[in-house]
Amino acid sequence: MDRLTRVYKLHQILKSRRRPVPLQGLREELECSRASVIRIIRDLRLFFRAPLEYDRQANGYCYTQVEGHSFELPGLWFSAAELHSLLAAHKLLTEAQPGLLDGLLAPLAKRIDDILSSEHLGGGEVARRIRILPMGERTPLDAHFQTVAGAVLQRRRIRIRYYNRSRDERSEREVSPQRLIHYRDNWYLDAWCHMARALRSFALDAIEAASALDAKARDLPDAKLDAHFAASYGIFAGAPKATAVLRFTAERARWVARERWHPKQTARFLDDGRYELRIPYSAPHELVMDILKHGPDVEVVSPVELRRLVAEKLTKAATQYRG
Repeated sequence: MDRLTRVYKLHQILKSRRRPVPLQGLREELECSRASVIRIIRDLRLFFRAPLEYDRQANGYCYTQVEGHSFELPGLWFSAAELHSLLAAHKLLTEAQPGLLDGLLAPLAKRIDDILSSEHLGGGEVARRIRILPMGERTPLDAHFQTVAGAVLQRRRIRIRYYNRSRDERSEREVSPQRLIHYRDNWYLDAWCHMARALRSFALDAIEAASALDAKARDLPDAKLDAHFAASYGIFAGAPKATAVLRFTAERARWVARERWHPKQTARFLDDGRYELRIPYSAPHELVMDILKHGPDVEVVSPVELRRLVAEKLTKAATQYRG
């Protein structure tokens, strides 16, 4: 039985007894030495703020009532492995988007780290032993992230000023947040835009101002959101208009065959060892970028429009290096 488990068991013992429990009794029930019991008592007081006192007259330990309320441990109990996973997840979020939620999560992370350190389980090693290497992230402003995240969960509308990079223009919009998406190291908001009267996806880093409104958000069914945002390829929404057929070399197949490009992709190995991947898509922009990164190790078989678009991009790229 590890010390975290014994802390929980000690809490149960103290809660179930009407009289103070002697140290010897605690030793027998916790099945550990006197020194271990003292450390467990210390942990319960220090890390969980337990009102645990020693009653000299009764020669035992008990909880004291605080303003008429009895002490309770958090209802959700984590094992050491689960605490490690929580710290790893915190590391992922803070390094993927530095500073985004540090102010909110730091106290929780410190508390967990203290518990792990008291267990000699290496909680302090998280910073050194886990590395996150984000690529191409665009960090949204902390205040805007919190406004948007709060509106998503509280089901409230927000007013935003949004910069559309592709058209190089700004607009003021009132939106009903639906989902917060973390995709390829960046954050996006899926929302109903009351100006466009349609579903839209907004990059959080392109939100230049955000304010919460009192009006309730318009709720859309999950099935409708999935049909609009998740049916096609990548971040671009809309129903699929075509299916891309890609063939990778046998060498590249060693990697690509383990990758998931789309939830509804289909794939097969050809007789010569090549790997054929079929992907539904709507807008080709993101798909073309992913195809191009494989260079000569992939061929677009169909549709013709996609094949021509990739060929044009490759020709333009090669032209820059001639001479």
